[in-house]
Amino acid sequence: MQQRTKLIVAIMLLTPILTLAAEYRSIGVTKAVLCDTPSLQGKKQFILSQQYPVEVLVNLGDWLKVRDQSGGLNWLENKNATTKPTVLISSAQVEIRQTADVSSAVVFTAKKDVVLEVLEPAKNGWVKVKHVDGLMGYLQTSAVWGI
Repeated sequence: MQQRTKLIVAIMLLTPILTLAAEYRSIGVTKAVLCDTPSLQGKKQFILSQQYPVEVLVNLGDWLKVRDQSGGLNWLENKNATTKPTVLISSAQVEIRQTADVSSAVVFTAKKDVVLEVLEPAKNGWVKVKHVDGLMGYLQTSAVWGI
């Protein structure tokens, strides 16, 4: 009985760790200024364009501490973020396919740093995406950042 109790306690302690998942948002305005502190009086670090994905590390309500694809940490006004999912191509060039299969026909290709809208949650290592031009297809999740 004592071992069973230890097992249950161990599972309960590990469960929060296992359920933690990264939270991603995207820039919801044409241009968003990122600051070094959660304040407009902070030093302006740089600007991100609309749809660029960011990982949310801290949510203070009005401000989000975010990480960009390169690992940079900055503060973003929450009002400038959206929950609309996007991904950033992280490989030199990626083939977007008609179906979630490497033998499927190529619909289009996208180069590094192109942002694509996510149409369906990632499944089995593939994600359905849409280019700003309207082209849609599937690409492997290992080739993108933001999910």
